[in-house]
Amino acid sequence: MKSLKKLFIIPILLFGFIASAQQTANRFFYELSFKPKKDSAKIDKVMTTLDIVKDKSIYQDFTFPAQDSIIKVAVEEMEKTKTWKDISKMIKMPKFSYKITKAYPSMLETYSDRISRNLFGYEENIKFDWKITTDKEKIGEYNTQKATTEFGGRKWTAWFATEIPFQDGPYKFYGLPGLIVKVEDEGKNYSWLLSGNKSIKDWKELTYAEELNAKFGMSNELKIIPKDKFEKSYAAFKQDPMAEARTQVPQNMLSMKMPGSDVTIGEALKTQEKMLKDFFNSNDNPIEVQTTTDKKKK
Repeated sequence: MKSLKKLFIIPILLFGFIASAQQTANRFFYELSFKPKKDSAKIDKVMTTLDIVKDKSIYQDFTFPAQDSIIKVAVEEMEKTKTWKDISKMIKMPKFSYKITKAYPSMLETYSDRISRNLFGYEENIKFDWKITTDKEKIGEYNTQKATTEFGGRKWTAWFATEIPFQDGPYKFYGLPGLIVKVEDEGKNYSWLLSGNKSIKDWKELTYAEELNAKFGMSNELKIIPKDKFEKSYAAFKQDPMAEARTQVPQNMLSMKMPGSDVTIGEALKTQEKMLKDFFNSNDNPIEVQTTTDKKKK
């Protein structure tokens, strides 16, 4: 039963991070509009957040954190009844699974994501060459000023507000004399717009779902590796996301039923694999079109 829990009780724990003590955070909500497919004009949207605390900021897709209470109730019910339930049918999956941490004041950036059952990341010292212009614009309630830069193979335009005293922004962007209120690339493939903010008392870096990682056999220990190695490992994971899981399930167990369910272990594995492949195949238009490998070829 213990091994089954590790594999299936909450497959959404694929996306995890690293813990920290409670503190107060300034949370900024950014609506991200993006084109998930290169050959399509279709626009998708997702809410993302930038949490700023004393020594760092954390950017992420807010889909999972917003459903934390639903996940908590479902998991507690499974533990109480000793039965398995496919939580993925109850919740909305995120568009992006990575997190980006910027350490203050160095602004060393850490990009992290889960590769199978482990949490990996790489560090970057990005120096944005911002060109601040005299153009100004009212965006929502904020008086903003325009700046441009090139990053990741795209040209970007940002609007920042000096009245918000954080030299930070969504995704990897930072370095302007005020919080970035809006930033988008020239082709409008990705566009972030500040849509709200709030103070979070007793802020915790981990959600309830992420805190369960260790309990169900998924490491929350962040392993820093070179960026090119991360990109290669992640690409291999996308090709076969259940490779590691298959090695942990003996062939004779595949026909066994999940506890309290008519679903077999083999069927649950296939469902989880489809969920992961659908997630990876939903976007072929990356924010950064220039990879580490591309840079080394030049």
